[in-house]
Amino acid sequence: MEGLEGQGSGPPAASRYTLQPTRLASEDILFCVDVDNESLVEMKVAAAGGRPYTRLDSIKQAILLFVNAKLTINPDHRFAFATLGKSASWVRKEFTSDIDSVVSACRGIAVDSPCGHADLTQLFRVAAHEAKKTRAQNRILRVVLLYCRSSIPPQHQWPATQKLFTLDVVYLHDKPGPDNCPQKVYDALVEALEHVSEYEGYIFESGQGLTRVLFRHMCTLLSHPQQRCVQDDLDIPKSLTKKSSDSAPTDENAVVVSSQ
Repeated sequence: MEGLEGQGSGPPAASRYTLQPTRLASEDILFCVDVDNESLVEMKVAAAGGRPYTRLDSIKQAILLFVNAKLTINPDHRFAFATLGKSASWVRKEFTSDIDSVVSACRGIAVDSPCGHADLTQLFRVAAHEAKKTRAQNRILRVVLLYCRSSIPPQHQWPATQKLFTLDVVYLHDKPGPDNCPQKVYDALVEALEHVSEYEGYIFESGQGLTRVLFRHMCTLLSHPQQRCVQDDLDIPKSLTKKSSDSAPTDENAVVVSSQ
């Protein structure tokens, strides 16, 4: 507005305001990948040579997409890895911005035996411990949980007053059926997110088995927690839908082309 002073084209001086610039904190991002047998469920796309492409394969690719994009935005972001069996355990404890270390840790994630139980308490305990160290460095901590079980809702024991990190969740699941309950699992994940998340946490789900849907969710999670709107107001990514303008007549026989 300074360039408009005295020209009469700006708002009255009494109504002007300035927004002070602020710097977003660099993130330490802990990926926690579900390693139950359900992460071996095949996606609806095959890898090169016709090899089945599993949820875990897709998750690894999505993480590498996320990391490369995030480091392009800010090379000071750092990443670490854990897995979720019956409880959480470290894969790579040290947070790093080194892409080779990230790729090595990501590729080293392997499926465990059937877990039959999912307790997030240890994950939250580890995240809270790391968050205190992160805060001391003027950074913030985020956990990205990638969950694959269709019949096992996660559990946790964590005080609602202790919100030291942000939690995002991507949930890949089977269709509802006699042997699974994805809605119940999803509700438990939402409850966990709301219970522990410091900033606005996002949760996305897909039962379609499509890698592009997973990649789209991961791209949305590139958004910085300190800049987010509430998820109910989220309107990205935009659907690639052909719509007529408000002034154009409606064609009831028109075909809608969607990215879904």
